[in-house]
Amino acid sequence: MSADPADSVAPARSRRTRLGIQLPEVERLVRWPEYASMARAAEEVGFDSVWVGDHLLYRGDGRPERGPWEAFTLLASLAAVTERVLLGPLVACTGFHPPAVLAKMASTVDEISGGRLVLGLGAGWNRSEFDAFGIPYDRRVDRFEEAWTIIAAIAAGGRSTLQGRWWQTDDAVLVPPRRDGGGIPLMVGSNGERMLRITLPAASAWNTWFTEFANTAEGFAARSERVSGLAAEAGREPSDVLRSACVLVRLGDGGERPHDPAAPAITGSGGVIAARLRELADAGADEIIVVCDPITEVSIRALGEVISAL
Repeated sequence: MSADPADSVAPARSRRTRLGIQLPEVERLVRWPEYASMARAAEEVGFDSVWVGDHLLYRGDGRPERGPWEAFTLLASLAAVTERVLLGPLVACTGFHPPAVLAKMASTVDEISGGRLVLGLGAGWNRSEFDAFGIPYDRRVDRFEEAWTIIAAIAAGGRSTLQGRWWQTDDAVLVPPRRDGGGIPLMVGSNGERMLRITLPAASAWNTWFTEFANTAEGFAARSERVSGLAAEAGREPSDVLRSACVLVRLGDGGERPHDPAAPAITGSGGVIAARLRELADAGADEIIVVCDPITEVSIRALGEVISAL
């Protein structure tokens, strides 16, 4: 892939949009040395953030069983081999751990990284992994609401006492505290109205997956407008909620992800891809997280040309 100076590029943005990359999850088997190399490459070519999925197992979809590595252990390891990029789960399922313990895990990764963690959170969706690991799947949003209440309190440096239906805490607090005394940024990964109403009063950021907005700037703008309305209803200044978009980019023939006609991948030269990403930025994306097909160290380095063209 090469950037073509003749490719159309949109006008410069008034603010810089962060660029992130999602590392492989179950596209193929990836061992730790390759993860480390990919994260270092992402940092070298100019990405601002590196993300990993939080899942336990994929099965029952007509494909072989697939499973990623545990997200927070992987993030802690990535923190130790990088220096600058933000790191985070995309997104952590609050049902997999007691919420106060999840916050404790996150605070440890944040410490190892020197304060570079963004804690993405969601309710989960993949029932087969819940069932396989003995985790309750019912009332996920109800459970999430209690989990969010606990995590938001203690991740901000406060304390939590809650006698909920699903989760209980008794003066839970994160000790040692964060180095700068501030809170860990929380990002919600959902388009559900109830989920947004639960989280927008406290969330630092909102993230949406490319299939939720057809992988287009227009689709993203419509989703983002709804978030603005709900943020205003919650008493927030809408611009205080960072907007994060996961975008599918296919280099060459790709091959690691199935083609989805409802959300076609961005393809083309470096200049063409940069122009499409700039359209998303102009539509209000404060952060664009590239989901690359294929996702290898080579493809990450190739995307450096896109970063240069932005």
